[in-house]
Amino acid sequence: MNDSAGNERHRARMQRKKAVVDAKIASAQADRGVLVVNTGNGKGKSSSAFGMVARALGHGMRVGVVQFIKGSFATGEEAFFRRFAEVEYHVMGEGFTWETQDRERDMRAALAAWDRAKRFLADARFQLVVLDELNIAIKYRYIPLDEVLEMLRARPASQHVVITGRAAPPELIELADTVTEMNVIKHAFTAGIRAQKGIEL
Repeated sequence: MNDSAGNERHRARMQRKKAVVDAKIASAQADRGVLVVNTGNGKGKSSSAFGMVARALGHGMRVGVVQFIKGSFATGEEAFFRRFAEVEYHVMGEGFTWETQDRERDMRAALAAWDRAKRFLADARFQLVVLDELNIAIKYRYIPLDEVLEMLRARPASQHVVITGRAAPPELIELADTVTEMNVIKHAFTAGIRAQKGIEL
């Protein structure tokens, strides 16, 4: 097959693909806030959420962030996003549950974080809300799932919400508009490499 014939076949395939994509774009007419859930055991759930924070800031949006579990160590995303007046950033966890080893303390911290999150979810000025590791707080029953679902349904119509954490409950997955499950193929930690600044921290 000569180059000319190969190029013509490629062009024909791309024309068909473009027609399909253009039709899907034309049919997507809804314009409202979306609920995004990043779950699974793989790395990248929070990283993806903070990528969306950067994207939102590029569009001049106001962002609210609540971190439910993390809090016992400094992270690069916190240090970076605190530089922006458009971001209200709350680290309200006290570290991973296996570190605190105190369920009542963890529950108090999670409920305080949820109170802060509810204020974001009721405030239309916040166009993007990130609830980092909320799924973990739900899994351990620190926060009632029914209340979370109710607040998400009642939030301002144009508000986007990103929820991260392993073990997202089926009810939350059902409510969400976009769900991504991160799966582990390899992780540096299993090879004995400690958490690195700019990668995990």
